[in-house]
Amino acid sequence: MLSAAWPPLPPYDQWAATCDTLHAHAQVLGKLAVALAPPEPQLQHAALRLTARGWETLPLPAPNRSGAFVVALDLHTHHVVVEHSSGAARRIALMPDRAVGSVTRRVLTAVRELAGPAVAIDPRPQEVPWSIPLDEDDEHATYDPHAVSTYFQSATRAALVLAAFRAPYRGRSTPVNAWWGSFDLAVSLFSGEPAVPPAEDFITRNAMDAQEFAIGWWPGDVRYPKPAFYAYAHPAGDAFPSAPLAPPHARWDVELGEYLLDFDVVSATEDPHEAALGFARSAFVHACAVCGWDPALATVVPPVR
Repeated sequence: MLSAAWPPLPPYDQWAATCDTLHAHAQVLGKLAVALAPPEPQLQHAALRLTARGWETLPLPAPNRSGAFVVALDLHTHHVVVEHSSGAARRIALMPDRAVGSVTRRVLTAVRELAGPAVAIDPRPQEVPWSIPLDEDDEHATYDPHAVSTYFQSATRAALVLAAFRAPYRGRSTPVNAWWGSFDLAVSLFSGEPAVPPAEDFITRNAMDAQEFAIGWWPGDVRYPKPAFYAYAHPAGDAFPSAPLAPPHARWDVELGEYLLDFDVVSATEDPHEAALGFARSAFVHACAVCGWDPALATVVPPVR
């Protein structure tokens, strides 16, 4: 019988090499979405999805007008899968010693075979400490299937929390996005009002031009090397960092400018799903109260139990 318990996910530094390799593979999928998907507000066209098998693109239009295709990181069989709407498919194995550059080149070849030779991406990685192009990256070649499977089980639990939080909201919201740049899962709720982006770089200028509340989860990185849920509002205002949220272990992180709730704390509770959901709901109610949102928006979210 499958367990309902949340699996422990080790700190980032214990599986960093595999995590970074997986992150780099996800960037290839994201680059394809950027190149081929019709542009949407807040860069929604560039987001991936977490499905029952792993990270996936939405259906992308084939440049040769033969239909659509998806590219998936199948984290059960440990392959990159390229599937065309005609039924044709290609599979590239993710092996412990197969570098990102080799996988990237094979994926692009498979996509061009199925969707046309005009497919091209910008291979420069984004929002990561390394800069080597994805199709030349021989440095990231560590892939531990067990660590990936553990990550995927944890990410799935987190995604279910985000989806449950989003479900009752009647305003504009995003689905549970898998962001390949920052390698996190997130849901954004929008108030309907515009906002001034906090910076002028391309991503910030286009992704943060509306008033929003975001709740998300990531497996840890060099900035914060532990898996955690996070919450932020934009624009936040001076009063936003002041709230005691549920559960009591939630806290404001000054350096990151976000509320955090560590995944290991959630996993140890009697009902991890409800504990994480309580964090999301309490952070949103607080945001509505102090960030100038219409108070009615908070009433559609069930109260914290």
